[in-house]
Amino acid sequence: MFQSGDKVKSTLRKPELDNGEHHRARLGFILMSTDLAAEADFFAMVPEAVAVHITRLKTADYTTNETLRLHIEHMAEAASRIQPDTKPDVISYHCTSGSIVLGEKVVMDEIKKGAPWAKPMCIATAVIDALREITAKKIVVGTPYLDEINTVEAEFLTAKGFNVLNIQGLNLKTGVEFGQVTPSYWKSFAQEINQPEADAIFLSCGGVRSLEVVEEIENIVNKPVITSNQAQFWSCLRRAGINDKIKGFGEIFSRPGNTIAQ
Repeated sequence: MFQSGDKVKSTLRKPELDNGEHHRARLGFILMSTDLAAEADFFAMVPEAVAVHITRLKTADYTTNETLRLHIEHMAEAASRIQPDTKPDVISYHCTSGSIVLGEKVVMDEIKKGAPWAKPMCIATAVIDALREITAKKIVVGTPYLDEINTVEAEFLTAKGFNVLNIQGLNLKTGVEFGQVTPSYWKSFAQEINQPEADAIFLSCGGVRSLEVVEEIENIVNKPVITSNQAQFWSCLRRAGINDKIKGFGEIFSRPGNTIAQ
C-alpha cells in the first residue's frame, strides 16, 4: 500500500504495441469556427480504422468574399496543429466558398507549409473530383450563400468545364444560419432547382445539413447528388488509399476514384 512519502517503483514490463486504432488512414480537416454540420457528417461516414482529426479556424460569422479571403492568414498554423506526431495522410481545408475565393493552389500551398507530411486538399478540389467521377457535364447548384459568392462559384465551375444550368443561393449571411437550415428544406430546395437535362445536382457548402438527405434526393430525382462534405470525404478517403464502398451517402461512394489526379 502506498503511504505518503513513499516513492513509486513500477515493475519493468514490455507492453504490447500495435499500429493503433486508426491503422488504415488518418484524415485531417480544418473547419470554420462557425461550422455546425461537418463533424457529425464526418463521423457518420468514417469507415472502420480510419481516423478523423479536426481543428478550427477563427472565422467571422459573416460570410462574404472579403471575409473568406481572411481565412488564409492562419491556414498553415492550423494545419500544423493536426496530429503532427501521427502525420495524417491528407489534410483538407473545409470551406467550399473559401477554397474558390482563395484559390485551390494558394490554400494547398499554405497547408503544405504547416504540414509537409500530408497531402494537402480543399473542398473545391474534391467537388471537382466527384463531379468528374460521375461524368457530370451539366449541373444545377444550390447554396446558402450571398449572390456575390454564388457569382464567383459559377465562374469557378464554368472554368472547370461544367455547364451551370442554374445556381441559386439562399442569401444567408452567417455560418450559424447555414447550419440551421433543415435537411428537409435542402431536399425541397434540390428538387426546386433541378432541371431535367442536368446530369447532377450539387449542394454547395461544408456547413450545411444536406448529407443526411442526399440519398433521398437521388431516389426522387433519379440522378447523382453531390454535397460538399460528401465529396470532400470521398475524395480524401480515395487519396489516402481507402476504397471502401460506403452505403447511405450517395452514389459517389460506389465509385473508386479513378479520375482523381493524385
